[in-house]
Amino acid sequence: MDTDLKPLSMIYNEKSGFHANHKDEVYEKLMTIWTTHGFEIQVFDISAEVDIQTLMKKIYQRHAQYSQLGVIVAAGGDGTLNAVASQMLHQHIPMGILPLGTFNYVARALNIPLNLLDAAHVIATGEPRASHIACINDQIYLNNASLGLYPLFIKKREAYNRRFGRFALNAYTSGLDVLIRDRKELKLEIEVDGQKYPVKSPLIFFGNNQLQLKELNLRISKCAEVGEIAGVVIAKGDKATLFKTLFQTIRGKLEKASDVYSFGAEKVIVYSKKPKLTVAIDGEIVSMDTPLNLHVEKNALNIMVPVHAATSI
Repeated sequence: MDTDLKPLSMIYNEKSGFHANHKDEVYEKLMTIWTTHGFEIQVFDISAEVDIQTLMKKIYQRHAQYSQLGVIVAAGGDGTLNAVASQMLHQHIPMGILPLGTFNYVARALNIPLNLLDAAHVIATGEPRASHIACINDQIYLNNASLGLYPLFIKKREAYNRRFGRFALNAYTSGLDVLIRDRKELKLEIEVDGQKYPVKSPLIFFGNNQLQLKELNLRISKCAEVGEIAGVVIAKGDKATLFKTLFQTIRGKLEKASDVYSFGAEKVIVYSKKPKLTVAIDGEIVSMDTPLNLHVEKNALNIMVPVHAATSI
């Protein structure tokens, strides 16, 4: 081991089929790019360890043996990026992104190319950018966290993906399916910067990715940009209202839909009489203890981006 080289640790999920679908040639080219730029590379399968904490401890011990910080690369979709980023808050070592997801909102928001070889060049030659990371209880979300119908959308979307393949259209098809079959309202109390509001809602959405919020034409994208919790509450759960809301979402006019309220805040607490709530976090379904506490860790994660995009948000 040459400790004068820069360590690069790439984390991927073997179950996602990174080496499948004729990607072996791309994989070899990635290794060549990084080696050419003076990196010593080691690859880690996220599913090979008992948990992400154990894996990241091993990776940090590896990097500590070198004179340079190097970079830790997350290769995958939202789930992989979230798992890696959750262990890298307030670390000096930057995170690199190889975008392998369906929407790749994190990469797109940071101007990281979706072409894997171009993204590899950014990891090798770019600069770290400090990014805001939103937290809900003891977990982070890079894109969004949501309650109510949205977790059902995720479950139905994954069922469609398994049956028909992974297409963006499935997100809307699954949405229609859920609206037809499942309409449940949550009875909650939401505290927004100290002010409490009773809420009866079929869907509550918290966004952290300003690009995703902009694509929905939501003004609260500015809130996410400056490091605030950006929230959306749908206040009615009847079928007609929900279909209109879905239609306005597809048209990019969600904020113009009736009974849709958006807000920005430094701190949000969601209270429920239930001890646990089902939450969709960056596309993964989890059960979380109540109350739910949300805040933003500002400038908490350094991510490698193209040089011209390396200003802090």
